[in-house]
Order: sequence, then structure tokens, then C-alpha cells
Amino acid sequence: MRIAIIGAGGVGGLLGGLLARSGTEVCMLARGAHADAIRAHGIRVDSPLGRFTAPIAAVSDDPAALGPADAVLVAVKAWQVAELAPRLAPLVARGGVAVPLQNGVDAAERLAAALGDAHVAGGLIEVLSWIDGPGSVKHVGATPRVKIGERGAAAAQRSARLETLAVALRGAGAECEVVADVDRVTWEKFLLVEPWGTVAAASRAPIGVVRTVPETRALLIGAMEELARLARARGVKIADDAVAQALAILDSVPYEATASMQRDLGAGRPSELSDQTGAVIRLGRDAGVPVRIHQILHAALLPQERAARGELARFART
Repeated sequence: MRIAIIGAGGVGGLLGGLLARSGTEVCMLARGAHADAIRAHGIRVDSPLGRFTAPIAAVSDDPAALGPADAVLVAVKAWQVAELAPRLAPLVARGGVAVPLQNGVDAAERLAAALGDAHVAGGLIEVLSWIDGPGSVKHVGATPRVKIGERGAAAAQRSARLETLAVALRGAGAECEVVADVDRVTWEKFLLVEPWGTVAAASRAPIGVVRTVPETRALLIGAMEELARLARARGVKIADDAVAQALAILDSVPYEATASMQRDLGAGRPSELSDQTGAVIRLGRDAGVPVRIHQILHAALLPQERAARGELARFART
């Protein structure tokens, strides 16, 4: 099996390294010093699953230069998907399938708009990993957990292509499950990561503070409940106790943990604000579901996002 990794950051670099170590042919879309280091020396991984360096068959900043693949794991930031999607067509031209692994709920639709429904499945990953220097990825905590599934009418059928991908990921050391309702598991993850990232970014505090200050915890729960109402209004069959399950997970996360959107905003980098908090607002408007908490938090965070994107003059963050 030949697997293309689109975005060699914490998620893509880790999965690509694990797959390459297991003997799968891996190519990677990467750029700059990170790409140069991977091309010259392979991808270095520091993980509970091992410390190793794995060679990558091809590394380029041009998707067309990577050649066709059986599976394409799209691991760039959510806000990069729409612009990048049309450029991935050569990778799936021979029947390959693209699987998005972003935080959010609309990456698969954006990929399908460019590549066609037949070439896109749904997916998500639960992992804590990041770039630790050029050509190097750091992974801590639990084993990566990947869930993938067919979308739309194809969801009712057994997917041989996704089963093959799952076997490759399991053989590399990740956990991988092919699920029948990928929309449900994607929204249940979104119910966890989006309110966490949005509330924590606004409060500029780690999850341990967010969950223990009563007023901030109430804000977090309110944002979760808004998102749950939105999911159900859109026909997504999330669990009856989805909010309680997500809150229980956040109550078990290390006190000092932060969300990726929170880290990007805090560092003055472009974030997934539009694709997480903004997506809730857009989808809520379409479904006629009020999401007032999200509207307020989005408005509070928007100046930082626009400054990071050069749309506002930089200002001091206190």
C-alpha cells in the first residue's frame, strides 16, 4: 500500500513515521526546513511507541510531484483544506481515497467538493503530538486512535479500501477502527475539542483552570450544550449523554493541557477559529439553532485571529 501524508506536522509526521517504520511506502507533503530535514535524513519520531528515524520515499511541497497513492491522509490545519483540496486530485486519480484528520466537521465536504464524493471518506484522530524541530516529531500520552468511515450512501457498505488502510495503521502501532457512522464520531470529537479550544482561548488558561473556576466551567458546559443541540438539529445521532462524556474526558486531561487552537492564538499564529467556532455559527444559522455563547466568544477572539493573518495591525497580547 502507498500512503500519502498531506502535512507533516504533529499528526502527519507521527503517522507517516510509524507507517514508514512498519514497511509501508510513504510520501509526504511538507515545506521549508522541515521538508529539507525529512528529505535528507527521514522523519525522526520520539514517542511512547519508540524513538526512531524512518526514511520517507518522497517529500515535496507539490502534491502532483508525490505521485498517485492508495490512501491520502490529510493532516493540515482545517483552514488550509479548501485551498489545498483541488491540488490533491493527482494523488487520488487512480482510485485513491482521501481521509481528513482535522479538528472540525466540514473538511470531508470541502475535499469532496474538489475531488468528488467517491474519492473521500471521513476520519478523525485522537493524539497529542507536535513538531519538535526540523524533521522531528514528538508524541506523548496515549496511543494514536484513528477512526475512519465511508460517507453518505457508501456508509452502509463494508469498505475494503478503508479496511486495508486500517490494517496498515494497526500494523504501524496506531489504533484504528472503521466505523459505520463517521458523522457521529466526528461530531462527538468536535463536541470535545471545539468548546475546549474556544473557551480556553478566550480565558487564556489551561484546562485545569477552565474546569475548576465555576463560572468558566459553566461557560464550557453551555458551549457544549449549544453544539450538541446543533448536531441533533442537523440529524447527527450523537449519544444522549455526549456532553457528559466529553466533560468527563476533559475532567481527566492533565491540568496544564491546552488546545491546539488556543496555542495558535496565544502564539500569534493563524488558527482554526473560523473552522471551529466560526463553523458552529455558520451551521447554527443554517439550521436555525441559536449559538449565542459561540457568537460572543468568536467576537472576542476575532481581533487576535485577524492580527495573526495580517488583517489588523499587530497589538500587544496581555
